Amino acid sequence: MAQTTGGTASNAAELEQKEILKKYLHESREALVWKLEGLTEKQARWPLVPSGNNLLGLVKHCANIEIGYLGLCFGREWPNPEELVSNEDWEKDPQADWYATPDESVASVVDFYERAWAFCDETIDTLPLDKVGRVSWWKTGDVTLFRLIIHVTDEIARHAGHADILRELTDQSVGLRADNTNIPDWQTGEVAAYVDKLKDLAERAGD
Repeated sequence: MAQTTGGTASNAAELEQKEILKKYLHESREALVWKLEGLTEKQARWPLVPSGNNLLGLVKHCANIEIGYLGLCFGREWPNPEELVSNEDWEKDPQADWYATPDESVASVVDFYERAWAFCDETIDTLPLDKVGRVSWWKTGDVTLFRLIIHVTDEIARHAGHADILRELTDQSVGLRADNTNIPDWQTGEVAAYVDKLKDLAERAGD
């Protein structure tokens, strides 16, 4: 009986851990996708920095990343493999997952990513956190589901930050999410005054 109780407590603790992990992962996912709202197909694809980073490409990249780490690394095949960027594609173009092709729309890439969420969440829900997966492109190779959830969350959050900057460069839109911008409620002229202040500080710091 004691073993059963202990096992039940252990299972409950793991379920709680999974819910916390999924919460932070999903918040980063939603923050990333929200940055595409209201953009035209051209705006979503437009490269705004020297590296070529673009908003729609970030979403496509993250979908492929999640499916790889939280699916393929645990022997779970994506049901529509033609949607994934293949090894052959990457050999031809190492940036193949960083932009949408002419036959991929904003809506189709977002749909692809949202289906990837459900697919990857199923991995998290059905496998124990200490389940070992195989990351063939890592030197360490065998890693636990727990570590890969952390790795994926870190990567998606990083790209959501990229998306913040790209969206601001696109149309000056900023913020954490639709119901919480997480920035001051600037009045007319206050933004410009703040930027001028930063420029002055930089000038005084010198080269």
